[in-house]
Amino acid sequence: MASPFRWFAERRERAKRRRGNPDGTMSLKDHLYELRHRLGMAMLIIAIGAVFGWIWFAVRLGPIPSLGEIMTGPYCQPELAPYRVQFPGEEGCKLLQTEPFEVFMIRLKVGTAAGAVLLSPFWLYQFWAFITPGLYAKERNFARTFVSFAAVLFAAGAVLAYWVVPQGLQVLISFGGDNFITALTGEKYISFIITMLFIFGVSFELPLVVVMLNRAGVITYEALAKWRRGLLMGLFVFAAVATPGTDPISMVALAIALSILFELAIQITRVHDRRQAKVRAAEGWDALDDDEAAPFDYTPSGVDGGTADEKKAVASEPEKRVNYDDAT
Repeated sequence: MASPFRWFAERRERAKRRRGNPDGTMSLKDHLYELRHRLGMAMLIIAIGAVFGWIWFAVRLGPIPSLGEIMTGPYCQPELAPYRVQFPGEEGCKLLQTEPFEVFMIRLKVGTAAGAVLLSPFWLYQFWAFITPGLYAKERNFARTFVSFAAVLFAAGAVLAYWVVPQGLQVLISFGGDNFITALTGEKYISFIITMLFIFGVSFELPLVVVMLNRAGVITYEALAKWRRGLLMGLFVFAAVATPGTDPISMVALAIALSILFELAIQITRVHDRRQAKVRAAEGWDALDDDEAAPFDYTPSGVDGGTADEKKAVASEPEKRVNYDDAT
């Protein structure tokens, strides 16, 4: 195994070679080294977030309640007090531990998830830094916009799930009437909360996928408008299947939220298709025959859009031989 000093020396040498390439070309071996470095940095950031989440689970951060209080908040709502069992000598609202390492694993799992979410801009940047050299400026802007909206939609879905969980729990617990008492175990309850947050967050990404497919030309506004009723029905069926609980409150809340977001996505595709139709009409693309060439400008241009003299100078330069190593 290579020592840390050798690893840093190799890393510095690869950085020097990369700076010596104006076009940013790298060999396959350098790409693999770069990928290993980015994955290692991402795992290190997630590990730091896990340590922070582990501490936050039992410690309040000023006015911010502890992570344990946030997770048990839906179960400890006053509306659920009549359904919770209270053991003799116990005060407050507490979950039940039935295994020796149950609380340890819950704290580790919740802390890791919370730390990964909080530090997501930092470890996601590692993947972004690995991918972005191979993208055009337009593609980078599109990816940056997509990631931003995806993060906002996921957070909105998680907040909605956290808001509807108490009402859903009240409905689920009340099914037993006076024949059952409720003492939820920590593992089952925390898994239920995390599943709800994840499902709601991921479900909120569906309208964004619709907009992306429209931008890519896969689906059009006319098709979405034609399939609107069937798609809305499918959203309600998806909400009924996706929600882990059988309560109607969480299902209806997810279905209504998805329906609103889906309708908003349809209107966005409508504006985009109208704008594209105006561009096509201005360029005269729709008036072309099937065997007629498109009116594109086929004049080659420089990489950085330089002047005509600069383009001629670049074109007159002799072709350079590309050196490949053993890995390529």
